[in-house]
Amino acid sequence: MRDLQRRLGAAGFAPDGAEAGFFCASTERSLSEFQQRRGLRVTGVCDEDTWRAVVEATWKLGDRLLMHVAPNLRGDDVGDLQASLARLGFDSGRVDGIFGPATARAVEDFQHNCGLYVDGVCGPDTVRALQVLARQTGSGPGITAVRELDALTASARTLADLRLVVGQFGGLSGLSRQLVQALRHRSATVVASDEPDATAQATAANRFAATAYLGFEATPDDAPTVHYYRVPQFESVGGRVLATRIAEACAATTDFDPIVDGMRLPILRETRMPAVLFGVGDAQRALDESEELVAAIVTALERWAQEPVDA
Repeated sequence: MRDLQRRLGAAGFAPDGAEAGFFCASTERSLSEFQQRRGLRVTGVCDEDTWRAVVEATWKLGDRLLMHVAPNLRGDDVGDLQASLARLGFDSGRVDGIFGPATARAVEDFQHNCGLYVDGVCGPDTVRALQVLARQTGSGPGITAVRELDALTASARTLADLRLVVGQFGGLSGLSRQLVQALRHRSATVVASDEPDATAQATAANRFAATAYLGFEATPDDAPTVHYYRVPQFESVGGRVLATRIAEACAATTDFDPIVDGMRLPILRETRMPAVLFGVGDAQRALDESEELVAAIVTALERWAQEPVDA
C-alpha cells in the first residue's frame, strides 16, 4: 500500500492527508482521479490494469535506457519518446507507450539523421538531441497520425475489402458470432476471438493484419458506450470515426443510444489497427436485441469502409 501511495504521488496524484500504508478514502479518491485521467475504468480499485498504469506513469523520459527487449518496455517515457519522434517525422507506430520494433527502427533513423551512434537505444545523448529538436517543432499529432489517415483514405472500400476481428469478453459470444456470420455473408474476411485476455485478442488481431477490430463487453452498471483509443499525445482517428459510425447507426435503428469515449483500455492500446470496444450494458438485453444490433453494426461498418474519416 505504501508503494501504491508513493507511486501515485510520483505520478502527480498524491493522496492528500492519506494514512500511510492504509487504503483510506483519500487514497481511493486519488486512485479514481488517476483512473479518470488515464482513460481507465473509474472503479477506485487498484486492479491489475490500474497497477500497471500507475507503475508506467512514474517513468519520465531520461530515467532509464530505452531499447527493444522482450518483454517490451512500457511506460510514459516510451510514450513521450514516440510522440517526440512522430512530431519530428520518424514513424514509431502509434503512441502506445510500448517499445516495440517500430519504435526501435524510428530511434535508429533518428540517430542516423542526427549523427549519433546508431544502436536503437534511447540513452542520454539521444534524449538531449530530442529535447533540442523538440523546441523547433509544434505540438501536432505527427507523422503517425498522418500515415494512419493516408492508409484509411488511400482508396474507396467495401465490406468485401475489410479484414475484421470480432471479439467478446464474457457472455456475448452469441452476439459476436451473429455479427461474424452477417459480415461473412457480405463477403468480409472475418475471424472471431473469445480469448478472455485482452493482450491475447490484440496479438491475434495484429497477426491477422486486420483492417479493424471490434470487441464487445458487458457493462451492466454503465450506459452503452463505444470506446476507441485515445491518449493525450495521440488519437486513433480511424477508431474514433468507426466508434461514431456505430453509435449513430445504433441510435437510429435500435433502442441503444451509446456514447463515444476515447480511452486507454488494453485491447485498444495493444491493437495496431483502428479498434473499438462496445460496452453494451446489460448482456441479456444485448442478446435479446442482437438481431437489431448486428444489423446496425453492419450498416456502420459499410459506411466506415466507404468513409473511414470525417470530411
